[in-house]
Amino acid sequence: MTWTSTEGLEGAVVLVTGAARGIGRSVAEAFAAAGSSVYALDLNREVEDVVASLPGDGHQAVQTDLGDITRHAEMIGRIVERSGRLDHLAHVAAVLRRRDDIDEITEDDWDVQVDINLKASFFLMREAARAIKAAGGGSITAFTSQGWMTGGFGGSVVYAATKGGIVSMTRGMARTYAAAGVRVNTVSPGGVETPMMLSGLTDEALAGFVGGIPLGRLAQPDEVAGSVVFLASDHARYITGATINVSGGFLMY
Repeated sequence: MTWTSTEGLEGAVVLVTGAARGIGRSVAEAFAAAGSSVYALDLNREVEDVVASLPGDGHQAVQTDLGDITRHAEMIGRIVERSGRLDHLAHVAAVLRRRDDIDEITEDDWDVQVDINLKASFFLMREAARAIKAAGGGSITAFTSQGWMTGGFGGSVVYAATKGGIVSMTRGMARTYAAAGVRVNTVSPGGVETPMMLSGLTDEALAGFVGGIPLGRLAQPDEVAGSVVFLASDHARYITGATINVSGGFLMY
């Protein structure tokens, strides 16, 4: 194999969720730069501007609410109808509601985060796996968080619980779909400078968190995107069921 960091991604069809901003946007940009056709999905209409800025051709904005699981099959079906197949899913989308006092967490706080981060993720990934299997194989990369191991910080206990579920779920899916040539992995960021990460955090809490990162700073979204592109590339064709730690040393495992 000739070594290029994007081996096997030229012409691939990739669905990226949460693509309007933050890590998701950087992931969409990275796949487009690798020569893939990117379907950039988000509830936010800003995703149309993201698609307009991507290099290359064949990209498409998909504005939809992943929380409505009845729409997943139709949405992925439209991708397959338009492009002929789906090769990779990079599932970045998630929601976070911080509550500094655990006694202030409401049932709605729980339901929103579990429904989007875990329930919708399962049904989306299962639907994508069916399409990727039909295309002859490919990959799914989901996003967990350092919170899956630490339990979270800054009032994110429910979010952390959903991200722990993502790790277990992707391992189960990796076993389920391996024989069909569908690899399933997770990326586990630490602190990344995104609107979601910074939302609801006091300066003191943020400084305390950054103080625990050996590299001494938050990551930029594009510093996470490279791990996703690698996991989809042919260089990772023997990696499945893995959780890639991208935390600047905050976690070491």
